[in-house]
Amino acid sequence: MNRFATFARTAVFAIIVAVCFFALSAKLSPQRKVGEITAGSATVHRALHLDVSLPLASLHSANDAVLAMQPVDCEHAGGCGLSPAISPRDSQEQTPSSAPAAPAITATGAAVEQTSQGQQPSGPVLDSFDGLGAGFKGPQSSQGPAFFRNPSDNSLAVGPNHIVQIVNTRIAVYTKKGARYDNSGTVLYGPVPTNAIFAGFGGVCEERDNGDAVVRYDQLANRWLVVMPIFTPIPTAQGRKHGARAGEPAKPGHTSIPGAPDAPPVSPAQAQGPYAMCYAVSTTSDPLGTYYRYAFERDLFPDYPRPAVWLDGYYLPTSTGDTVIQKHTCIADRSKMLKGLPATEQCLIIDGVNFLNNSDVDGQRLPPPGAPNIMMAAGGTQLKRIFEDDGIYFWKVHVDWKAPANTKAAGPVKIPVAPYHYLCDGQLSSCVPQPGTDQRLDSQGDKIMQRLVYRNFGDHESIVAAHSIATKAGGGGVRWYEFRLDANRDPALYQQGTYAPDAFYRWMPSIAMDKNGDIGVGYSFGGTPNFPGQRFAARLAADPRGLLTFQETVLVDGQASQTNTLRWEDYTTTAIDPSDDCTFWYVGDYIKAGSPAYSTRIGSFRLPGCTASQ
Repeated sequence: MNRFATFARTAVFAIIVAVCFFALSAKLSPQRKVGEITAGSATVHRALHLDVSLPLASLHSANDAVLAMQPVDCEHAGGCGLSPAISPRDSQEQTPSSAPAAPAITATGAAVEQTSQGQQPSGPVLDSFDGLGAGFKGPQSSQGPAFFRNPSDNSLAVGPNHIVQIVNTRIAVYTKKGARYDNSGTVLYGPVPTNAIFAGFGGVCEERDNGDAVVRYDQLANRWLVVMPIFTPIPTAQGRKHGARAGEPAKPGHTSIPGAPDAPPVSPAQAQGPYAMCYAVSTTSDPLGTYYRYAFERDLFPDYPRPAVWLDGYYLPTSTGDTVIQKHTCIADRSKMLKGLPATEQCLIIDGVNFLNNSDVDGQRLPPPGAPNIMMAAGGTQLKRIFEDDGIYFWKVHVDWKAPANTKAAGPVKIPVAPYHYLCDGQLSSCVPQPGTDQRLDSQGDKIMQRLVYRNFGDHESIVAAHSIATKAGGGGVRWYEFRLDANRDPALYQQGTYAPDAFYRWMPSIAMDKNGDIGVGYSFGGTPNFPGQRFAARLAADPRGLLTFQETVLVDGQASQTNTLRWEDYTTTAIDPSDDCTFWYVGDYIKAGSPAYSTRIGSFRLPGCTASQ
């Protein structure tokens, strides 16, 4: 008996040692696996120029003369500094015959697939209307034709009374039903070039109407944030003579009608910088009001910006090119920019990493004081033909405005998840089939899509994320996650699922979470015989983990295939309405019958049990 007890104790001890060993290995293995990932020290950029604008509603007239002198086909000709004009992306586009072969899906990966619709009825669409795109009409339509290039780079933000949308190089402002307006979707402003918001600002932010501009609503400060990258090199130290003294508020802007700017050069593959990033931060919750405006020099190509709101800064990860495994994450001094004071932007270069997303706050409950921002990326490396992984990787990003040498990104650390394989083997590949054409569509399957949403519930803190992966049935599915922060503020997997209720394609997701912890995901839907359109699926916080329990809602069915290019959106956006912290707003592309170009559809949904009065 004693010998048995001794054996049992020895066996238990051995098991404990083994568990500890494997736990330690899981913690350490990502350091070895992604040992080539390095993060440099922060570089500090002072604002080249800053001011406060006149009201946005009046700025379009100041830009009329410039618009009139630009060629009508400026956007198609690639002469206006757009993204992409002629870049590595164009040369990487694959022909329809080069669609990747369907990968083998592991049993562990297939085990988290949801292969049927949820049992609860689909949620009703509360609002639905066409946004920027083919045939769009608004108060400024008379200024001239508004072209909408592929991909749509579709960005949406929602405030107390307004909805703001940016698609590539055009911006529009709509009514939102509520305290001020009786309905949603009436166009108040637009379509105008996105750089109209910088009219009278001077320099490249005013002169160059670049694509990839993104809008966010900062719910913590009730302000609007617009970022617009400059993709062509700028004159060195342009505008520094306009800088304000430390502690001095920005001066009011003045209307100006500058002459026609010189045509900027075509976006190069990897040209020498410097480049620039333009910021506009509204002075109130009215998007048609005045803005504090900033221009920061960037050393590296600032592609694919994905801004995020955090208490100590506006975090803005970007890619430095499609042919390099290198990313940028920059932090702008939010507290000073909200006051229109001289501000700096600190940037970290991270080599050997996938596309990055910084966590973006939803709701009014703040992260704890001093909490680092959590930044995440999917695994794998498309340029090395590594299309799969079994981890999501995170960094803790800390910014120190007084001592920039202390700014750092600590990581990466692996969060083990079910294995996944990039849908279409990643970005810029022809994969998603369409009826009536050989042209297949891109899925951007190599990256976590915007937004990476953080929410503080008091008793726990959650981060939700989503990306596009291949499925066992041979189609495309939405892999989604909820992570929860532990006592060390490390994100740990709480639940995961792959939404793949059939063999069709669901891709390009954007995820959000309401104040109850309910999760909603918008995504593109397609695959022969279905034209590409937009749908939405959801779950309640108390539902079984890993399942989207509501049947999917159709926001809009596609009516035609896209035949002119494989590029199908670079991203879409799901946003939570700050008025009730319950309503999900989503935007995505579709094509109308007989149309040569895409339209966008904006819609809203709310799950049962979530009300403004809670």
